[in-house]
Amino acid sequence: MAKKLLIVEDDISLQETLKGLLQNEGFWIEVASTGGEALAKIQKERPGLVLLDLGLPDIQGESVLKIIREEYQGLPVVILTAKSRPEEVAKGLNLGADDYLAKPFAAEELLARINARLKSSNNINLEVGDLKLDMAKMSAIREGVSIDLTKTEFELLKYLLENKGRIVTREMILNNVWGYSKEVESRVVDIYIGYLRKKVDHGFKQKLIKNKRGFGYMIDI
Repeated sequence: MAKKLLIVEDDISLQETLKGLLQNEGFWIEVASTGGEALAKIQKERPGLVLLDLGLPDIQGESVLKIIREEYQGLPVVILTAKSRPEEVAKGLNLGADDYLAKPFAAEELLARINARLKSSNNINLEVGDLKLDMAKMSAIREGVSIDLTKTEFELLKYLLENKGRIVTREMILNNVWGYSKEVESRVVDIYIGYLRKKVDHGFKQKLIKNKRGFGYMIDI
């Protein structure tokens, strides 16, 4: 599935330019013109990376970044802004941005920075309790036992771990694991959750994958 990026930019012309550029590179793009819209989209459909403009009309970009860092610690954020003084760059990085790109910028540089941040985030080991997901080796281990996963099972478990302790709906899972498609029914989520439970929870005393009836699923201790 193509990696999903969220562009947070209130300049519609630039927003459309970035969207077209990144779609041509194979990314799946969501856009937001305000900080509030951006946070709502991150909560609903967590992207793989956020391109964040600091000059937003409702909430300061710095405040959006602070919220992202508090609630979505592993989510890469690349700041796009006209603010390029050294002290402004330092402020953005100190708030938790993964990278900082001053406008105007070359398309090649933007793509290089995005790919570098995505590669870096893919090497982070995700874990909860005694379950660990090794992004570099594409494997899962629980209590020292290696768990063999299919590609889809791996992506599903990765998404649950990225949101550990947080309920994710079937729609969120469909959008982030399968990509939006009318041909994919929501019941496929329940089927694959069942597959994962047999591999991740069966035979272990502590069950990690939880069903929040009427809402969705969550992985937690």
